[in-house]
Amino acid sequence: MSHVQILKELDVDFMGKRYIAAVLSGVVLLICLGSILFRGFDFGLDFTGGTVIELGFEEPVEIATVTNALGEGGFPAAVVQYFGSRTDILIRLPPVAEGEAASAQRSDEVLRVLDEAISGQVDLRRVEFVGPQVGEELREQGGLAVLFALIGILIYVAVRFEWRFAVGAVAALIHDVLFTVGMFSLFQIEFDLTVLAAVLAVIGYSLNDTIVIFDRIRENFRKMRKGTVMEITNRSINQTLSRTIITSGTTLLVLLALYFLGGQAIESFSLALIIGIVIGTYSTIYIATAIAVWLGVSRTDLLPPPPVKEGEVVDDRP
Repeated sequence: MSHVQILKELDVDFMGKRYIAAVLSGVVLLICLGSILFRGFDFGLDFTGGTVIELGFEEPVEIATVTNALGEGGFPAAVVQYFGSRTDILIRLPPVAEGEAASAQRSDEVLRVLDEAISGQVDLRRVEFVGPQVGEELREQGGLAVLFALIGILIYVAVRFEWRFAVGAVAALIHDVLFTVGMFSLFQIEFDLTVLAAVLAVIGYSLNDTIVIFDRIRENFRKMRKGTVMEITNRSINQTLSRTIITSGTTLLVLLALYFLGGQAIESFSLALIIGIVIGTYSTIYIATAIAVWLGVSRTDLLPPPPVKEGEVVDDRP
């Protein structure tokens, strides 16, 4: 199916800049890995366990006022944030040794403290509790989900295209995942289940873009009988550039709207997707395709085998 051509076909030497891109990616990934290893993540309630309480105030309230009231009332470790408007407050409390029953009682205590400290009616809208053991299991299962997704993609691309393309595709996806989660670690942005879901979505999105370019490369290897691997690869990337800009651009517009207007609940999710889509577009060209070229993909790897006439004996000895 044809797509709208918003750019005239360019002649950019993408592969000629692959060494610069490799150095840049290496430096950034080292920074991300260092942050992940030494700083870790600011895990949300989903992974650490604890209690989340959603409150509705009659009048707009300042976060500092709520935080100070909770600190004086015996909850110094409470994390307070807006949940949509200035009258909607989300409070996160760390887990307690007493277990779920104690956490349920804490919500009543929080409501009592705020009722006494802040004028106006306070409504308890939602209380959720996640145990520490459940949070640890979610971390493990999330990591396994990413690992199995990468293994499945490696097998799929190897079968559909060629093993060099499969290695490049998986390397690009690992690059995207490390970069996205590394940014969350580097800037200590809260990492919860919605971010993990966004990381899995980024894997699928980035793979889609990679498959489009790989498919065009294979097609051009069969159509263009003249031309080096570098020329055909650059031609393929330039031919799909218009589609990439349309797809990534429209998706980013939606995600930016969600990030700025969607509220606190989906802010981290939107941010992870924004980072992932931007870096995924880059890695499709300078990681996935560049690695396939470095590994020596050639025309003979992608051309279909010649038809065998009836009765003809094929000598496949080396």
